[in-house]
Amino acid sequence: MVKNDERVLLTGPTGFIGGRLLRALDEKGYRVRCLVRLSEKLTIRGEPLRRDPEVVYGDLLRPETLSAALEGITTAYYLVHSMGGRTIRETKAFAERDRKAALHFLSAAEAAGVRRIIYLGGLGERSDELSKHLASRNEVADILQSGRVQTTVLRAAVIIGAGGASFEIIRYLAERLPVMICPKWIQTRSQPIAVQDVIAYLIGCLENEATAGLRLDIGGPEILSYADLVRIYCRVRKLKRLLIPVPFLTPRLSAYWINLVTPVPAGIVFPLVEGLKNEAVCRDNRIRDLVPISLTPMEQAICQALAEESMGPGRLPSVQSCFVSWRS
Repeated sequence: MVKNDERVLLTGPTGFIGGRLLRALDEKGYRVRCLVRLSEKLTIRGEPLRRDPEVVYGDLLRPETLSAALEGITTAYYLVHSMGGRTIRETKAFAERDRKAALHFLSAAEAAGVRRIIYLGGLGERSDELSKHLASRNEVADILQSGRVQTTVLRAAVIIGAGGASFEIIRYLAERLPVMICPKWIQTRSQPIAVQDVIAYLIGCLENEATAGLRLDIGGPEILSYADLVRIYCRVRKLKRLLIPVPFLTPRLSAYWINLVTPVPAGIVFPLVEGLKNEAVCRDNRIRDLVPISLTPMEQAICQALAEESMGPGRLPSVQSCFVSWRS
C-alpha cells in the first residue's frame, strides 16, 4: 500500500545505511526524496525499486541549496556525518563541518515546516571522556533536538553489515592475519547491532509517533568486545586465528596498521579506533517496547553480511550461505 500522505526526505542515500533504508522505505510504499551531494550520483544497487525516488541535489554546507529539498517534506532522515577522509590529517576539521551542516539543516527544516527529523548517531556518554568522533555525534544530536522540529535520535555502537567499515575491518583482519597483534581497546565492551535491525528501528521510529523527540539507545542482544566479534567471525568461517594483546599500540598507530592490512582508509579507521576506548552499551532500552523487533544474534548478523558480500547490497541472504547453524 502506497503511503501517499508521507513524504520522506532521505539524506545520505548513497551510504552504508542510507542505501538500505531507501530500499526499505520503497518496500513500505513511502514517497522518498533523496538529497544527493552535487558531486555524487544516486545509483540503485540490486533489484530495481518499486518507485523511483525523487532526486534533489544540494549541499548541507550551502544552506541556499536546502529549501527545495525540504519543501513539502513530512519526515526527514539525517544520516550524514564527516567520519574522516583518506588520511588522519583530513579528520581534523570534521567536527566543525558536522556542526555547520546540522545547523543549516535544522534551520531549513524549520522554515519548510518539517514535522520530524530522525537522526542516527553514536552510542556513548559524555561522562566517559568521549572520543572526538562520538562527542561530535552527540553535538549534532543536541543541535537537531534544539529547534522546533521533533527530532528522534537513535544511538548505535558497532553496526555489522556488508560494506560497513567495522565489518570490513574485522573481515580483512581475520581473513589475512593468522596471528593478530591486538591493542587493549580490542577488549572494550560494546553492544553491536546488525544493520538490518538498525533499518528496522529507523522505519519503526517513522511509524511510531511516540518516538518523536526521544533519544534512544539501540543495540543487539549481546554485549561483546571487538575481540569477541573477531572470534565469532573466525568461528563462522572456520578460521584458526591467534589474538595476542599488547599494551603499546596507540589509536594512531592502530589506524595505520589496520590501513596496511585492510582497504579501509586510515582517516576512517582512526575515529573508529579512537571511539573504541569508550564502552558502548545500551543504558536505555525503551526502544524495545516502542519498536518491538526480533534482534539478530551476532553470529547470524556476520553470516548475513558474508552472504551479502557475494550477492550484493540490499538482498536477503539464505540460511544455507552460512557455515554454522543459526540459533533459534
